[in-house]
Amino acid sequence: MASFATLLSLLTIALLSSSCTSQFILPIGKDPVTSLFYTSIGIGTPRHNFDVLIDLGESMLWYECNNNYTSSTFNPLPCQSKLCPWKNQCTECNAPLRSPGCSNNTCDTPISNPFGGLLFSGETGDDVLFISDSKVSGLFSGCTDSDYYHLDFPISKAFPKARGILGLGRTQFALPTQLSLSSHKLPHKFALCLPSSNKKGLGSLFIGGIPQQNSLSKFHLTTIPLVVNPFSTAPTYDLGEPSYEYFIDVKSIKVGGQALNFKTSVLSIDKKGNGGTKIRNLHSHTLLHSSIYKPLVRDFVNKAGDKNIKKVASVAPFGACFDLTTIGRTVTGLDVPTIDLVLEGGVEWTIYGGNSMVLVNKNVACLGFVDGGKEPRTAVVIGGHILEDNLLEFDLVSSTLGFSSSLLVHNARCSNSDAKGNLISDE
Repeated sequence: MASFATLLSLLTIALLSSSCTSQFILPIGKDPVTSLFYTSIGIGTPRHNFDVLIDLGESMLWYECNNNYTSSTFNPLPCQSKLCPWKNQCTECNAPLRSPGCSNNTCDTPISNPFGGLLFSGETGDDVLFISDSKVSGLFSGCTDSDYYHLDFPISKAFPKARGILGLGRTQFALPTQLSLSSHKLPHKFALCLPSSNKKGLGSLFIGGIPQQNSLSKFHLTTIPLVVNPFSTAPTYDLGEPSYEYFIDVKSIKVGGQALNFKTSVLSIDKKGNGGTKIRNLHSHTLLHSSIYKPLVRDFVNKAGDKNIKKVASVAPFGACFDLTTIGRTVTGLDVPTIDLVLEGGVEWTIYGGNSMVLVNKNVACLGFVDGGKEPRTAVVIGGHILEDNLLEFDLVSSTLGFSSSLLVHNARCSNSDAKGNLISDE
């Protein structure tokens, strides 16, 4: 597999040599241990390169800037600025010299640990960013001095290589939003093609949407509305602030073509912001309200039995596991009952075996859904595994999501891509 540095250099050549290319294309890797998705980005003067996790549920780009980090082009955002979204939160620092991560009277960046719920402080500022090796000035991000705050870097245990998170949430400081409002004037959209493996190559993040000249543009995308939860689902927020996470309107769920029997009211967002379905790739496996999870497992096991698939002892955290030798294979992965998310207007998002099943060892495959409990904040959290080898385009002007369902149907996969993000057929 080509290195990130090589791919980023190729991307730079591709961007500079094509006058009609206005989008930024970032390669996406998948960590084989944690199944987390990440990319590489450069920040500051001198340039510092970071591997950062990609998260649809984070508000902005933030990164680690400890005592060893310097940047002569970093400009802290004053707390009183109209651009500061957190008016009552200012960072203060007693160090004799101002530096990134330690500036007085600076707009605070509330940063959350997505793996443990810990909240801590950073500061907001603008600096030079290198995106696909293109130099872009004046973009805001969050910087946290983990040494100064005497905290372990929050994602180091989950993914030691990562030094921050690239947040793609629906906020003013998310990169797609900033680049749409900057001199680049990109379309206010972005697209993801998340890889299922790093063995053959990398997936792609397209800031500005899918380029018309890219091979991905040939795939038909089914378009559905994005739903705005009127109540924030972030760890810290102001009252009355809507969620910046991406919700979709799932009406019902099918297994093997038959609807599950459960109270579908949990799929609706109630007056307190509970319920509904959101997409959060930082969770590998899909979380379900217990009232959905239990009938899903029951019906899936029954339908699998009809295909002579042998059930075996469960492997935590999964509730339904099977003897791999009794499962056939198709172009879309293991030959198991399909799962359909039935959306507004009767549109169906079909989940095949390549996205529903998880190999836990060489002999056992499990249904990759997890019981989220009886009172989760959100009824369905669609995890990253379901999104792999699916093409997703988030249009933030029309507030819609375009999705392809599995590209494996077309004998293509997200990890087979060249420097421009074009897919290479498996044929």
